[in-house]
Parts: sequence; structure tokens; C-alpha cells
Amino acid sequence: MKQIKEISLIAILAVSIASALAVQAAGQAPQPANEAAGAVSAGNALFQQNCAFCHGRDAMGGETGPDLTQSKLVRSDTTGEKIAAVVRAGRPDNKMPAFNFSAQQIDSLVAYLRARIAAARAGDRRGVDPSDLQTGNVAAGMAYFNGAGGCSNCHSPTGDLAGIATRYQGLQLEERMLYPKGAKSTVAVTLPSGQTISGTLAYLDEFTVALRDSGGTYRSWPTNQVKYRVDAPVDAHVTLFSKYTDDDIHNLMAYLQTLR
Repeated sequence: MKQIKEISLIAILAVSIASALAVQAAGQAPQPANEAAGAVSAGNALFQQNCAFCHGRDAMGGETGPDLTQSKLVRSDTTGEKIAAVVRAGRPDNKMPAFNFSAQQIDSLVAYLRARIAAARAGDRRGVDPSDLQTGNVAAGMAYFNGAGGCSNCHSPTGDLAGIATRYQGLQLEERMLYPKGAKSTVAVTLPSGQTISGTLAYLDEFTVALRDSGGTYRSWPTNQVKYRVDAPVDAHVTLFSKYTDDDIHNLMAYLQTLR
């Protein structure tokens, strides 16, 4: 478990400035820096006790909870009302319980989350923001997809890749582009009789080859008694590893991010 990070002076100042701007916009007096720092500290203690188990001790994601420094709701909530509503109501569908926090506790929790967002923007973060990967040329990426990369031989922007940038963002999308985990391999097994049986590869080692046919039935044979041919889509991605240039990856990523 990652140790609790110290709240940096930069983060505290950022929270103070953000708080000042928010209250000034509402026509109120800005909160003194020492009060803002105190709110962050109180919010940190509250977060560690009640939220860190799921969202991580630095609010950047844990075993079951998302990274709150990248949450659209948290980042866009200038008043703290949206955060308060979620905290008090919970999210039963996501197994988040409701918390009966006081208004002061909610304010301190909001202050802490804003401090963590400020720290992430200043470079104190674990993850990769989607904007970090939006540096390529879309037209060049499309040309690579349809040309040198050979991607269009297996994929279609209006078929299997339609909406992929909606389902995956940032590093998740790039990981699937480079090495699509979970891609199903198929196998065609030719029996001594000459009959060929095809299906999804279920198991393969030096002794046994097995598949699941179109009906879901598991079938296996000794490898020394049959002939078989495996088609593994992921192999084409692996082959590209030694061929990619940095520009190829950035441009292809830029193109894939347009497929929404």
C-alpha cells in the first residue's frame, strides 16, 4: 500500500487560490490560507478513514474505486454541491455506501480533493491523462492504419472499432492498440479422417490442442494425432513492435481517438 503523501505547499496554495476565486465569484470574502490548509488537513484525515480503502490513499484510484483526481464530476464541481450529493447518497450500483457527514466535513473533503487535483496537475500523479497521448497527426494515423500498418486488413473503423474511443480512453486505448489483451485466437483442427473442426482456441500445449466449437462444446485432441492451424490476431500487433516508430504510435493513437 502506498504511503500517505504529504500535502505539498504548492497544492495548498493552489487550493487557497481556487477557494478564493470561487468565493469571490459568489461575492464572499476569500478564505485565509491557513484556514484552507486546515480544511485540507481535516479532509485528508476524513478521506483516509472512510474513502482511501477504495479510492487509494492519494485519491488516485485503489482496488475498487476510480481515480478521483481524474473524475469529471469532481473536477467540474466548483461549489462542492455535486460531491456532497454523491457522498451523502452513495452509489449503491457501484457498492459505494452513503456517508452522513456534516456540512463542515463535506467542505473539508472537497478541499482535500481539490488539493489532490492541484497536485496531479503539478505532476504529482500516478496515471497518464488522455491529453498526454493526444500529440499525433490524425491524417497520418489514418494513412498508417490503411497502409503501412496493415490495420485495415483485420479492423474496420465502422465495424469492430466503431466507438472504440468512447469505450476506452487514454492509456487503456493505447494498451489495446499495442497489445489487445483478451483477443480470441481461433484454431482449425484436421482429424486423421480429413475432417476439419474449427472454433475458439481453448487450450494448447505440446501434448494437447483444444477448442470450443460454435455450439460452445469443448473438444480436445492429442497434438501428435491431428494437424492444427492457429490464427492469433494478437500476433499481428506483436509483429509491429519492432516496426513502429514513435511517430507511427502517436499518429495511430490520434486517429483511433477520433473513432467515437
